[in-house]
Amino acid sequence: MPELPEVETVRRGLAPVMEDAVVEELVLNRPNLRFPFADNFHELVEGQRITSLGRRAKYLLMDLSNGQVIIMHLGMSGSFRTLDEKAPGNFHHERGKLEAHDHVIFHLRRPDGEQAQVIYNDPRRFGFMLMTPRAELDQHKMIRDLGVEPVGNALDGDHLAQKFANKAAPLKAALLDQSIIAGLGNIYVCEALWRTGLSPKRKARTLVLKSGKPTARALALVDNVKDVINEAIAAGGSSLRDHTQTDGSLGYFQHSFAVYDQEGNACQKPDCIGTIRRIVQSGRSTFYCPSCQG
Repeated sequence: MPELPEVETVRRGLAPVMEDAVVEELVLNRPNLRFPFADNFHELVEGQRITSLGRRAKYLLMDLSNGQVIIMHLGMSGSFRTLDEKAPGNFHHERGKLEAHDHVIFHLRRPDGEQAQVIYNDPRRFGFMLMTPRAELDQHKMIRDLGVEPVGNALDGDHLAQKFANKAAPLKAALLDQSIIAGLGNIYVCEALWRTGLSPKRKARTLVLKSGKPTARALALVDNVKDVINEAIAAGGSSLRDHTQTDGSLGYFQHSFAVYDQEGNACQKPDCIGTIRRIVQSGRSTFYCPSCQG
């Protein structure tokens, strides 16, 4: 499933095409994705200008000029592609293989008068598009319980200490708790923990001093979380299984993985003689180095 860097990469690819464009026609080739489309979905979208394309955690947020917001999730196999010869993100993969799974098509008129299409394709249909008024977005069931963004100023040592105090859960599980840090996923948690030298099995509360302040390693972890996310965004995400960018190309941060999916390989840290190991935590694969992550 795409993680935050992949979703942010998609947002950046779509924004030049979609922002300030008017949706002249919306084509829904089926009545539902993971959830049914709202009965008045067409009515609320067609004729509206897309005022902005944002992101919250792993959700894309499309603001419309009528005050509505489309909350979009890519699920496991969802992807967008653009058809616009003058815009960034020209689709250059063979299109015929994908047409059967083209479920939503936005026909757009851009401010310069040029037309464009943005196509949502999803073979497994685990993605979704839900509608809500912007004024009610923060209380929407998909948004209301989300924690701070991993790349914003709200994520700092004090936040981590407050959330991890007295928390006996493994550090890996605590970092994946979306109510603590929103959008942080399995791949980048593994990478950040390795950079910090922290075991994924360590109890989260061990990063909090008796005074309630964060330990030095907690502060380092915050910095490494931000760094690994920002580096992945700059690299265009990680192309695992179904994820592609809006132009059909693949992200390449996976070529920088130090531990994720590196089971059996030597640890890349200087002076470490350890070997990357894979364990399963809460049904998910965790990759780490037992020698240098304590």
